[in-house]
Amino acid sequence: MRLDNAKILISDDSILARKQLKDFISKYGTPTFFEASNGQDAIDIYKKEKPDLSFLDIVMPVKDGNAAIREIIDFDKDAEIIIVSSVGTQSQLRSAIEAGAKDFIQKPLNPEQLHSILTSRFEGR
Repeated sequence: MRLDNAKILISDDSILARKQLKDFISKYGTPTFFEASNGQDAIDIYKKEKPDLSFLDIVMPVKDGNAAIREIIDFDKDAEIIIVSSVGTQSQLRSAIEAGAKDFIQKPLNPEQLHSILTSRFEGR
C-alpha cells in the first residue's frame, strides 16, 4: 500500500502534537487523517474507519493509550499501533507493547525514526 492511499489515526490530547505529527507525515504523502483527543474517541474512530496505521499517546483523558490499545487489538488483532509519548514509565511502555503496540516514538519527534516507521509500512510516497 502507498502512503497516499493510507488511512492514519492520530490520537493525542494535545492539538499541537497532533498537528506536528500530521505535518511531518504529510511531507511524505497525502494519506487520509483521523484525529482523536482521547482514548475513547480513538477506539470509536478505529472501529468506524479501520485505519492502516494508528499513533496513540499513552497519557490521554477518558481512556489512556494502553486501555485504547487493548480495546483496539480486541477488535482487530492486526492493528498497527505506534505509541508516541513524552511521558511514560518503563512499565507503561512495556504494557503498551504487551497490549499490542508495534513500536514507540519518544516526543519530541525524531524525524528519522518516524520516516523509518512510515517507509517500513508503506511503499513509495
